[in-house]
Amino acid sequence: MKKIAILGSTGSIGLTSLKVVEAHPEEYQVIALVAGKNLDLLEKQIRKFHPKGAALLEPDLAEELKCRLGRNSGTEIYSGHEGVNRLAAMEEVDTVISAMAGASGLIPTFAAIQAGKDIALANKETIVMAGPLVMDEGRKRGVSIIPIDSEHSAILQSLQGHQKEDLRRVILTASGGPFLDLPYEEMKRVSPEQALRHPNWNMGPKVTIDSATLMNKGLETIEALWLFDLKIEQISVIIHPQSIIHSMVEYKDGSIIAQLGIPDMLTPISYALSYPQHLGTPLPFLNLEEIGSLSFRKPDPKKFRCLDLARSAAETGGSMPAVLNGANEIAVDLFLKRKMDFFRIPDVIERTMGAHKTFRIDGIESVMEADRWARQKAMAFI
Repeated sequence: MKKIAILGSTGSIGLTSLKVVEAHPEEYQVIALVAGKNLDLLEKQIRKFHPKGAALLEPDLAEELKCRLGRNSGTEIYSGHEGVNRLAAMEEVDTVISAMAGASGLIPTFAAIQAGKDIALANKETIVMAGPLVMDEGRKRGVSIIPIDSEHSAILQSLQGHQKEDLRRVILTASGGPFLDLPYEEMKRVSPEQALRHPNWNMGPKVTIDSATLMNKGLETIEALWLFDLKIEQISVIIHPQSIIHSMVEYKDGSIIAQLGIPDMLTPISYALSYPQHLGTPLPFLNLEEIGSLSFRKPDPKKFRCLDLARSAAETGGSMPAVLNGANEIAVDLFLKRKMDFFRIPDVIERTMGAHKTFRIDGIESVMEADRWARQKAMAFI
């Protein structure tokens, strides 16, 4: 039985992960749950799954949770980043689902790796910001880092049984988000509500906006670079509006291996937890006769500038990917708060990157230094 800690248990990935646990109670036990501010939902999860530990980032909310649960709940409550890191490295845990949103997930995920925990990785920012450090530490500790992103899960599955030296490239598929067919000029006037209406996937707000700008695919490009030990020229992005093919791997002989499935995060989460097995899920099976046809197109670089910005950050390396990520998080947050236009998101990122003097990443603190600088600079530009 795998003993699991979920970092970000009240978000979309966390909720779906708990569905996987419920579907296979003989396979998984929840040991720790971590949430940001959603006190009410975390309380319900604790009462249902009875973890040994739980944490909220806000100390006041953690104190209220203790009062609600009482002394005899059997769940130890922690707070703040220290509490989150403690649960991520908890002795009883063997697998950590890293699903906290944004840069906040890096440090607890790294703490879990240092403690020898296997990682089911949904927090792509961990690899974007600190890919070399994270992968080196994982190899040093002998831990598995299995991706939860549907695209990287598809790549992982498409690599099975093939020689690494036979690989020509990986092809990340993108739905194109809600603005795929919207004229370029009209993108200046889109609202947060419009940007959050993803046609295929039910995701958290930040990743949904990243999908609308195609930054999500840019971040996944950097993530694939480190997860699969690739060169930037070995990674392509193609628009596939139906989101049935989740990604592909092309080999030197022209063969392309693809992973297909209905667009639901239950499948890649289940595979990450059961790897290399495929356990059953409550989802219906894919019916290709009903789908009828699949279509593909190139991304429009004028509409989706974030994709090229991410590739540029990957090529520059060092602190630049962390700067890209930090500036993007600030821009997305202010767009969601209606303090900035959607159209300005890539402008802010580009200006922040242009002002940055890249430096070498030699530890987590230098990563966080780049992140702090980027956030301050992006706020100044806005």
